[in-house]
Amino acid sequence: MSATQDVRDHDALEHGARVGLIAYGVVHVIVAWITLQLAWGGSGEEASESGAMQELAEKPLGTALLWIVVVGLVALTLWQLATAIWGFRSEDGTERLRHRLAALGRGVVYAVLAFTAGRTATGSSGGGDSSQEGMTAKLMGAPAGQWLVGAVGLGIAVVGVYLIWRGVTQGFTVDLRTDALAGSTEKPVIVTGTVGHVAKGAAITVVGGLFLWAAATYDPEKAGGLDDALTTLREQPFGPYLLTAIALGLLAYGVYCFAWARYVRQR
Repeated sequence: MSATQDVRDHDALEHGARVGLIAYGVVHVIVAWITLQLAWGGSGEEASESGAMQELAEKPLGTALLWIVVVGLVALTLWQLATAIWGFRSEDGTERLRHRLAALGRGVVYAVLAFTAGRTATGSSGGGDSSQEGMTAKLMGAPAGQWLVGAVGLGIAVVGVYLIWRGVTQGFTVDLRTDALAGSTEKPVIVTGTVGHVAKGAAITVVGGLFLWAAATYDPEKAGGLDDALTTLREQPFGPYLLTAIALGLLAYGVYCFAWARYVRQR
């Protein structure tokens, strides 16, 4: 076995990745709770990952818990980056490339969340959606900025659609040791994974739509993150019910992450 493979399969990294997946699940459970409050009366925190981190920081031992989240997410990042480089060797060229690119994308997401958690733990985090609007305004002011914002929006929307597709086709099962899922355990894991991926994908697709809208109208204030997307959904007909469905879906995704930590598959 090569030294690089030793690193990827190291027990410490695997255990750290499990901690990270549990932390990732906790973040989604908190976002689901904030989203539910937003649907039926509002919440003091943003319905986003940064809002979930802030909510966690305000709890007893919150800072210590956040640092555990940071360590777990860093381990998750390293695990996914190693998988993107050396994983899926048994797959053919096209499939291997697709799975490795997906692992790379997840690694970037985990790295950003780890950074957000670290900033929150040190008390230096800022407003998520307002910061995104500021960055969108700067990007809009660059040469061909309108097209750049549109490209960002399209990229985000593609990620959202991919998550929906992954949920509907149950493609996420590639990350699970399905042989270890037995009897009454398998169906709940598959159901929560399916519902969770579809709900999360729908929310992210709306975020991409906001960026595309900002590009089309040349208005950076129309861009925003998950909190703005969920607020936009609330303002639609049957908005509170739509948000409730999204909240339950995000809760399902969080529960799926707990199962993923238990049945994680090294590739």
